[in-house]
Amino acid sequence: MRSIILQSPLENTPLLIDVADLQQYLEKVPDRRHARGKIYPLSMVLTLILLAKLAGEDKPTGIASWIQERREELLACFDVVHERLPCLNTIRNILSEAIDLDELERLLRTYLHERYGGQQSQLVAFDGKTARGTIPKGMTQGVHFLAVYLPEEGVTLKQIMVEDKANEITVAPELLAAVPLKNRVVCGDAMHTQRDLSVQIMAQGGDYLWVAKGNQPTLRADIERFFQPAEHAPGWHIPPLPSTVATTVDKGHGRLETRRLTLMVDEQHFLDWPGVQQIFKLERIVTTLKGEPLRSEVVYGLTSCSPSQANAQQLLTWVRQYWGIENGLHYRRDVTLHEDATRFTNDNMTRAISILNNFIIGLAQKLGISNLALARRMFDASIARQLVYFADF
Repeated sequence: MRSIILQSPLENTPLLIDVADLQQYLEKVPDRRHARGKIYPLSMVLTLILLAKLAGEDKPTGIASWIQERREELLACFDVVHERLPCLNTIRNILSEAIDLDELERLLRTYLHERYGGQQSQLVAFDGKTARGTIPKGMTQGVHFLAVYLPEEGVTLKQIMVEDKANEITVAPELLAAVPLKNRVVCGDAMHTQRDLSVQIMAQGGDYLWVAKGNQPTLRADIERFFQPAEHAPGWHIPPLPSTVATTVDKGHGRLETRRLTLMVDEQHFLDWPGVQQIFKLERIVTTLKGEPLRSEVVYGLTSCSPSQANAQQLLTWVRQYWGIENGLHYRRDVTLHEDATRFTNDNMTRAISILNNFIIGLAQKLGISNLALARRMFDASIARQLVYFADF
């Protein structure tokens, strides 16, 4: 294909993406189709799908329409033997059956790393998400994913399908075993605060950062006891344990949100948990701009990070980054990329679309564009300019 260079219309914004270079990467994806009846190279179809998605199309019908509506321009760009382009059925069949999804995920992740750098961030978050578009009518369960994600970079390292959210605990060890954790800090939600998983993470050379809630009532109570006021009696006083505090205050949407993390070192190893070095209390207080209380929450947690590895401010930053997975990954996939509104009847297609969506999210963040909807409008405009150029060439 001819080299399509997508550039931003904004000043001082660098090159976005070389589509021909991306297609060369995609040529490495194993093609599971039979040779008989094969018309289009797999890399070409995947590139067309990604172009349509970058331009704002998410459902297979919309992707197919986008391709057909730009038939002449796209034929001028791609080396096509037959004067036609993939139709809806071809797109569905390829997404459902033709792709080695593990290899597609690996290659797209490698592409982001080699072309745009990164994957050096320390925090690794893993979290589950249900693809609501896969829930059959009248049912409550659909395809559920557990993903490992780099919040600072917007890159999904790996994701696997699980039967439902309750099965996350059983598949989490398998998922983390497939990801390099050396010198990284792993953070997950409360259901993953498990002894065996803590041991595994440390054995892989990483550290954990957990919160303790109702699924670990004894652990939560033990940590909470450290932060209770010292008892007083006539002639007898226990000095408070040494602690450090980090605080952030955010203003927005007519309210103030204060987060205060109080950190203690478990020097005497009072807490019965593998590898624990520090424990913390995190308070979240939301008020109006006038100081009227709206809501508050207290969360207790623990980490295997030593004081030299992470102080109170660093832990607060990591916890906030983990909470950001909802907006950074889930919301973008569900709302901006319309996963929830797209009906899927095939698990492979569901996973294929989710891998492509993860790539688009990571690409936009690598390019420094935090607003994914804006990024897609920029891509759409750039693609349109390039196609017009080649059509007139």
